[in-house]
Amino acid sequence: MFSRTSASQGPNSPTVTGFHDPATGSIQYVVVDEATRKAALIDVVLDFDPASARITTKSAQEIVDFVRDEGLSVEWILDTHPHADHLMASAWLKEQLNAPTAIGTRVRDIAKLWERLYNTPGVFDPDRDFDRLFKDGDSFKLGDLDVRVMLSSGHTLGSITYVVGDDAAFVHDTFMHVDVGTSRADFPGGSSSELYDSLQAILALPDSTRLFVGHDYPPVGDRQDPAWEATAADHRANNPHVGGGVSREAFMKTRDDRDATLGLPARILYALQFNLRGGRLPDAENDGNSYFKIPANRF
Repeated sequence: MFSRTSASQGPNSPTVTGFHDPATGSIQYVVVDEATRKAALIDVVLDFDPASARITTKSAQEIVDFVRDEGLSVEWILDTHPHADHLMASAWLKEQLNAPTAIGTRVRDIAKLWERLYNTPGVFDPDRDFDRLFKDGDSFKLGDLDVRVMLSSGHTLGSITYVVGDDAAFVHDTFMHVDVGTSRADFPGGSSSELYDSLQAILALPDSTRLFVGHDYPPVGDRQDPAWEATAADHRANNPHVGGGVSREAFMKTRDDRDATLGLPARILYALQFNLRGGRLPDAENDGNSYFKIPANRF
């Protein structure tokens, strides 16, 4: 995987290493408080082949190896939302590292929505499958650093942003990189209007805040490598979807028109039933195997 480290800018600033997953364009983060060498892992990916429905752990193991090689103590395994494009590694990471898992509290509402779409009432239980559910405004510690939770709905109805220390925000599927724009808002429970509000709240962070996004697909223009970090000031001035004070109406038209051209991600119908179990397969059936349930003609 291609990786890059963003150095700590001071005592209240984390060191951040991002790992780009080429199969899904996802960015996975190791966030470190240098004073204590405590770390959080954010949005780590399991490898998944949709053709065979086979799950492997090569990419997640690379991140575990990095953590161990760096002598880090993992304090949190965090996800920003139940991802549609990849299978989350949270449960597997908990087995490897014995750290608690967490996601936003409105995952309960996302679970109810997808129980209807899968026709599996009562099958998802986020309170059982995650160790902590964060609500908007919650705070917790990563080593000596304060972490604040912001509800950032729009891509999903329960996505959250983690603001770590003075100058790092993990903004998931809200912004794309500053030369690309923003993320889609057309999945069940999504809203381009809510996404606009979330983007504006993130843009209101201090100018120097490093915004770390959830995805980068093949680079645009002359850019050769994946990229995922830009400041709030950069996005406020230069993001092609919201930079320069774009209105809600103009943003919604841009976003909705773009979303209407997009197909479903290849992994979404597998991923949601896995991720809403906290990164676990459905219970094994009487032959000892687990089975995905895929709705036909629903999308």
